Formats: sequence, structure tokens, C-alpha cells
Amino acid sequence: MWLRDLLAAHKAGQPVGTPSLCTAHPEVLRIALRYAAARGLPLLIESTSNQVNQYGGYTGLKPRDFVAFLHRMAQEEGFPQERLVLGGDHLGPHVWRDRPAEAAMREAEALVRAYVEAGYRKIHLDCSMALGGDPPVPAPEVVAERTARLAAMAEAAHQAVGGPPPVYVVGTEVPSPGGAQEHEDTVPPTRVEDARRTLELMRAAFRRRGLDAAWERVVALVVQPGVEFGDDFVVPYRPAAARGLARLIEAWPLVYEAHSTDYQTRAALRHLVRDHFAILKVGPALTFAYREALFGLAAIERHLVPPEARAYLVEVVDEEMLADPRHWARYYHGTPREQAWKRRYSFSDRIRYYWPRPRVQAARQRLLANLEAVALPLPLLGQYLPRQYDAVQAGRLEPRPRALLAHAVQRVLDDYMAAGGLLDTAPTLAGGTA
Repeated sequence: MWLRDLLAAHKAGQPVGTPSLCTAHPEVLRIALRYAAARGLPLLIESTSNQVNQYGGYTGLKPRDFVAFLHRMAQEEGFPQERLVLGGDHLGPHVWRDRPAEAAMREAEALVRAYVEAGYRKIHLDCSMALGGDPPVPAPEVVAERTARLAAMAEAAHQAVGGPPPVYVVGTEVPSPGGAQEHEDTVPPTRVEDARRTLELMRAAFRRRGLDAAWERVVALVVQPGVEFGDDFVVPYRPAAARGLARLIEAWPLVYEAHSTDYQTRAALRHLVRDHFAILKVGPALTFAYREALFGLAAIERHLVPPEARAYLVEVVDEEMLADPRHWARYYHGTPREQAWKRRYSFSDRIRYYWPRPRVQAARQRLLANLEAVALPLPLLGQYLPRQYDAVQAGRLEPRPRALLAHAVQRVLDDYMAAGGLLDTAPTLAGGTA
């Protein structure tokens, strides 16, 4: 598996790492597969237990469905399946945390089994949450024991189906999923003693269950490196604050996995990799870039298309969000005016849950069709899509709507691939369908 080889190279002293794409957005995934295929790069793509589980998750996809979906898309884009590693993120009892502990853990075992049987080979085991009957914060020993229990199920599932054995990620001290809900200027990294204690407890729990071979395939520990983002802010990585963590992991045959690295600069991402955060999770930044480009195209449409023919994409998606606020109402606070701009522009990007809706998809398709039928003036590109304008002017990008949209997502991928040392030189950014 290329992922194990990459992490072994990192432990041997090479400052290399990889992004982990945590998104189920079909257009974004297609752009990523096309991007990687054109450059000969590998891809690590992950789904969460909320997105994909044995009951379908919020995507409606079970693990086998998501694997088939990605393999079909990879084939369509000419991306070799041997360069694709699928990961399960936060696999554990989270979805069933309101149930009694034993019932929740049985569901978590079924979840892990379904992921491994479907062909996922990177498994993040997360048992950090309190379950029914637990104290508000479960004891670290309980978390470690539950994690080892799920690892035993994963090993049994692998024995049944064969193929390359899974690698594991443990630990769960992560930023808030999807971003913080309150403004934060700084975020303290995980304490060194806590990270060490987690590793020791996890190793002991695996060994008590006779999972020594599985422990040898634990490749990463999740800790908080001191990064975060929210509606309108980004807490940048500060290498000095995480120096102790960097030194700690050098004594273990593992790397760190950093969650919520979205919106960090390329320089910050490079520092993260050099400090042994060799797996960089990214999700909202990809769909945010996609949304940003679509809204830029919608602004251009207002100048080029008569009112009766316009797609009104921005208005349509906001109407859908207001009609069904369950994906954003608990996250976007403030006055109605403040909530209005957050629905459209927040870094937390809760709008991503609404792109698959039929009415929104119809508006998107109409927008792209409208702009495919006209020439896009350079001054409008400069006004509403300045990054793409620069690439057009440099001759690296065609001024077509789908190519412009793909370019926006590819720029984010560029930062992560470059930070991980996977790009020798800046690539020529290609267009294509989206």
C-alpha cells in the first residue's frame, strides 16, 4: 500500500506527507480524481460514520456503495485503483451514542466490519464519546479498551475477506467537526503527557486482546496540533507551540494525523508535515472553493444572461437552506442578517449539504449551460474570479465555466500536495468537466 510506504519514508527522515480528502461531494471528488490521474499522484479519500454507514448515513450510501461509486468514477477518469486508498473516519459508536453503551458498541462493531469488508484499508477508530450510562467524559482506559475491541472486529473482518490488511489510526483529540462555533484566537495543542498516555493505553489495550500484529499496523495518532477555523476566522499553525508533540512522536513508529487543517496556508501545511503531521485532513476547504467559484460564475451570469434565462443559483440554494435548516441552524448563530451571510459564505461551509438536492442541481446545470453558450469577458473574470483570471492570462487555463470551477478545487489540492512533497514543480492546471 502506497500509504504505508509514504509514512515509512517520513519516519526515515523525508519530509513527506499526504492530504486526506474528507468529502462525499461527487463533483469535488471527480475533480480530485482527474487532477491526480493527470499528475500520477496517489489519493487518500475518506468517508465518516455520519456520511456512510451500514444504514446509509446522510449520503444514503453504505460502505460497499461508496466504494463502488468511487471505483466507477476512478475508472471513468482514468485513475488507477491501486493508487486509491479508502479510509473510514471516526469509526465508532458516535452515531449511536445516545444508546446504552453495549448496544452502541455492537452497532460500532457492525460499522467497522462493513467498512473493512467493503475494501476500506485505513481505519480511524474513535471511541472518545460518552455513551448511554457513561460519565460525561469516559475514562481514557475505557476509550482504549473500546478502541481495541473495534480493532479486533476489523481484524476478524479482514481475515474473512482477505486482501491487504488494514492500517489503523487511533486517538481523537481533534478540532470541532466542520469548524468551531465560537471565535477563537488560539487553540492549545494536545499536551505531550496526554498524547504519550494515549499511546501507552492504546498499545496495552491492543496487546491484552492479542492484537500485537494489528498494533504494528497502527500508523498514526490523532492529536490537536493547534489549528482551527470557524465562520470568519482561521487559527494558524504555530510550530513552536507544537514542538513538544513533534519530539514525542519521533520516539514512536507512528506519525500524527491532523484534522481540520482547512484554510491553512501552504507554508503552514508544510510546517505541519515537517513536524510529523504527515496526514492532513481537508474537507470544507474543498467544497468552499467549489462554492466560491460557482458563486463567482453566478455573478458573471447576471451581466451576460437576461433575467428570464438566469439560473439564480445563489437564491435557489438559500431558499433550500431556509426551507430545511437542520444542517445549519445549530451552527450559525447571530442575527438574521448574520445568519444570512454565514449560510452563503461561512468557512464552515454548511451549504455543502445542499448541493445534491434536485432543485439546486438543476440550477447549477442551467448556470453552467448558460455560461458555456457565451464568451466570458476577461474583465468579469478579473472581477469575480481573480485567481482563475491569473491562470487564464498566463495561458494555463481555458476561460470555460467547468474548467474555471475545476481550477478552484485544484488550487486547494495543489497546496496540500506541495506541502507533502508530492509535487516536484508547480503543475499546469487543466480544465475539464465538473
